[in-house]
Amino acid sequence: MIGTLVNTGAVVVGSAIGLAAGTRLPGHIKTILMQALGLAVVVIGLRMALKADHALLAIACLLLGGVTGELLRIEQRLDGLAETLRQKLRSSSERFVEGFVTATLLYLTGAMTIVGSIQDGTVGDPSVLLIKSLLDGVASVALASSLGIGVMFSALPVLLVQGGITLLAAHLAFLSQPAVLDAVNATGGLLILGIGINLLEISRIHVGNLLPALLYAIVGALLFP
Repeated sequence: MIGTLVNTGAVVVGSAIGLAAGTRLPGHIKTILMQALGLAVVVIGLRMALKADHALLAIACLLLGGVTGELLRIEQRLDGLAETLRQKLRSSSERFVEGFVTATLLYLTGAMTIVGSIQDGTVGDPSVLLIKSLLDGVASVALASSLGIGVMFSALPVLLVQGGITLLAAHLAFLSQPAVLDAVNATGGLLILGIGINLLEISRIHVGNLLPALLYAIVGALLFP
């Protein structure tokens, strides 16, 4: 669990730095920071998607995942959870929901979450999650400076999801199969690309409703390795 705990702490600390800096940063500086982060996320997503061999599987999973997510209203439920948190905390942040959802999707969408959690849980190797912690911490600074305190509360899903995978890792060893990781990388890369597009405000993609694509990618890779 050490990797997940460090990752959670990195999000909290990075968000705190971003919140402190945000009150002192002019609007145009926040804008360029978000644009720079958006470009970086787009590049990461493209590299993940293009490097994988399961391109057709990823596209099929994305289509199936999108339909499933829309029917289940996943992103709307995430928005509702964030709004409930905002009300309970009596936060006046106008972008609390956006910050919480954007950061949560960014931190949990990708193979590093699965691979790192399994390695930490099975062999006690937190190295992947430690690298992810550094990336998430830096991203938290940029996100929190513009989107507010909602970004900090994305540490809670990070703790619950990554921690849960780590604790169940002994029973989820099949997720470390090369075919599964390749499919997750391809599909996760497309989702991360969507997050980057949202950060750049090019369009509004409901990435939360595409999350079931990751589950379809795992099942598809196991059935058609």
